[in-house]
Amino acid sequence: MSGRSDAGGGRPAPLRVLHLHSTFGPGGKERRAVRLMNAFGPKLHHSIVTSEPDEAGAARELSRALKVAWPEDFPSLKGRPTPGRLQRLARAMRGFDLVLTYNWGAMDAVMAHTLFGQALQLPPLIHHEDGFNEDERDRRKPARNWYRRIALGRASGLVVPSETLEEIALTEWTQPIGRVRRIPNGIDVDAFAKAPRTDALPGLVKRQGEFWVGTVAGLRPVKNLAALVRAFAPLPAQWHLVIVGDGPDRAAIQAEVERLGIEHRVHLPGFASDPARYVGLFDVFALSSLSEQFPIALVEAMAAGLPVAAPAVGDVAAMVAGENAPFVAPPGDEAALYGALAGLASDADLRQRVGAANKAKARAEFGEKRMIDAYRRLYASAAGRSSLP
Repeated sequence: MSGRSDAGGGRPAPLRVLHLHSTFGPGGKERRAVRLMNAFGPKLHHSIVTSEPDEAGAARELSRALKVAWPEDFPSLKGRPTPGRLQRLARAMRGFDLVLTYNWGAMDAVMAHTLFGQALQLPPLIHHEDGFNEDERDRRKPARNWYRRIALGRASGLVVPSETLEEIALTEWTQPIGRVRRIPNGIDVDAFAKAPRTDALPGLVKRQGEFWVGTVAGLRPVKNLAALVRAFAPLPAQWHLVIVGDGPDRAAIQAEVERLGIEHRVHLPGFASDPARYVGLFDVFALSSLSEQFPIALVEAMAAGLPVAAPAVGDVAAMVAGENAPFVAPPGDEAALYGALAGLASDADLRQRVGAANKAKARAEFGEKRMIDAYRRLYASAAGRSSLP
């Protein structure tokens, strides 16, 4: 299938790629998928399936030049993994050249591909794992581990962004080393080096004398943003907290803000595309997540020259520069997170030194070209192409 050509002159026909997501909200894995799609350009044709049609905010960053379809008749990715349902999922994968699946929410599709792929002559499948929800943040569920081991048995590749996930894939999921590919998340570091306008965030202007603790995250329980609100609350009055993103936890976060009486210092502007336009407005970047692996938002903050206060989840401690290490707190320790925020908030010279070290590390290790080239080689190899655009 992947070797088909245009009728006119032997040129390869556009690669037809099927993306299977549990949600296409503006989270890290979705934004990375969008950046890759934009980088590969209109010579690839994409079909995106999501279990939650109302959570498709990442689509706002797709280039208008792309050819993107949203199949409404694709079988649901949610449900019991009965043989009949899995077979329907498998049949729906026919007609594509490459299937890309993402996280646990698409694992039934991976199982369907393994069970029926040979019989139905399905295209190759590459699975991507970027982390866990709160129900698996401390320990993976044995039943899910068993299911993953079987489901991934015929995948052409399993892509992970972090060393932590790579170890889990090799040990808990018993995947062969040749199947697991670690590709660290990368960004356009030059874009984040530009000075932002003070009104870059819709409905919000940074005023003279204000300092901002900022974060960019989906407003979901695993991000633990109410804890960030509590850790931020004791900072001096000139400090404001800006939480950029949308999600189901918005009301709970707002309720905690109101309980603490700091409505005038906490801002939730909603989703904002193109973080390079506004991340540089922050003076400190903060995370409070219960689970992360290799957060793209953290790399973006580093590229913008920001110091970081965050828990030591996933690869966070290894990602930041050595100068930032004292401000990485034990996971779940709100007092320690406050201490990291307070230490950075009290010393402008310290913020500058730590931010400069983070910026240098981001430029040296987390450039977008390296990531895009790695995915381009992997996808082309799986699809039987010598290269992608």
